Amino acid sequence: MAMSQAAMLAEKAIGHDDNNVTAQDVTNPANDPSYADNSDKMKALAWMGKNKVEMVEVPKPKIMEDRDVILKITGSTVCGSDLHLLHGTVVELQKGDILGHEFCGIVDEMGPAVKGLKKGDRVVASFQIACGDCFYCNQKLSSQCEKTNSNTIENAMYGGRTAGMFGYSHFTGGFAGGQAEYTRVPYGDVNLLKLPDDVPDEKGLYLSDVLSTSWNCVVDTGVSEGDVVAIWGAGPIGQMCIDFSFINGAKRVIVIDSNWRLDFIKERYPKAEVLDYSKLGKGESVTSKLKEMVDNRGPDVALECVAGEYAKGWAHYFEMMLGMETDTSEIINEMITSVRNFGRCGITGVYVGFTNHFNIGSLMERGIRLIGNGQAPVHLYWEKLLGMIQSGEIDPLKMVTHRVDVADLDKVYYKFEAKEDGMQKVFVQTRFSAPPCAGAPALKRY
Repeated sequence: MAMSQAAMLAEKAIGHDDNNVTAQDVTNPANDPSYADNSDKMKALAWMGKNKVEMVEVPKPKIMEDRDVILKITGSTVCGSDLHLLHGTVVELQKGDILGHEFCGIVDEMGPAVKGLKKGDRVVASFQIACGDCFYCNQKLSSQCEKTNSNTIENAMYGGRTAGMFGYSHFTGGFAGGQAEYTRVPYGDVNLLKLPDDVPDEKGLYLSDVLSTSWNCVVDTGVSEGDVVAIWGAGPIGQMCIDFSFINGAKRVIVIDSNWRLDFIKERYPKAEVLDYSKLGKGESVTSKLKEMVDNRGPDVALECVAGEYAKGWAHYFEMMLGMETDTSEIINEMITSVRNFGRCGITGVYVGFTNHFNIGSLMERGIRLIGNGQAPVHLYWEKLLGMIQSGEIDPLKMVTHRVDVADLDKVYYKFEAKEDGMQKVFVQTRFSAPPCAGAPALKRY
């Protein structure tokens, strides 16, 4: 947490770069009257410090730039990567930042230069903010847009920047998120996709992140005909990776996790096999068990759908606590040692910075491919995935367990963090939401 705040102070001292084409650090309309519209108030979920979020009431955002769109939010959700913000793992958070990077809504207002949209259109937003015309955007690699994030610390740490992202700290540009009743979308005609009448919000919402991220994880890591795929993590990303692996030809999928989440997999994804790491016998490991399950060689592909902040052993626990590393290498090492020689490993869970005790020797000696694919280029995939929803090839509702109200979102964060109440993916309704679609969970209040 101290590192996070130090990074924020360093960024302020150094100053942003000059590559951005949209306003930076606009994370809450209450912070500055120049981006507040006092004609209406809205409920929003704000980060208030490490392990603390609160519902706040603030002005709705207003049009700031010619290609802005203001959305009435009709659906948002909570993502596992939001927990890294809750914990203060992601750097450069400020008290009062409005969170949330997955959302859909209705066009309420538009700047004069917005094309192809009209008031009242139902749309889903990509979690990243793309300009639409830079080197990466021209290839629809929208998560790496060069013009919507001018953060200097990220550029120094990574040797390059990601795109700006909604509700994901000043490290990624400082944009207010969609866990609110209104959200400002810069370059709205680029970063919003119209939802057709046959795709309800409860399905279209997840084009914002989880569907595109899961698809990217699978195709970017090269899952193909006849592969055996091992997936670390039985959360929503891992679940959609099951479906997408089979769609891309995998013959077997094995999911590694523990507790009731594996029972959820058995119920809703019966083609998948499960491995409960908490029930391994003396002398057994995830690696040894996967070798045993797959021809004594191991899977062809390993997909990481967890994250780097959850230490399993004491060494990494203390090193992370003391600031000696930001992420644990334990799951990545398990993946590397578990796959067959010349196997492929893809990292989709959030990793922020640096890790210790990384098994680089196995990676090199055995010809393992290690691929970072966590920041999926949503624009590259979302039209294809929308068609797959329309055809019934995929059903995002399989992973949705709860419908909640935005007023309860702070309580939902803590339930989600604790994996309580069988909570997997949630749909967050607002006063602007339509009634639940067929098959959606009933509203539950907390």
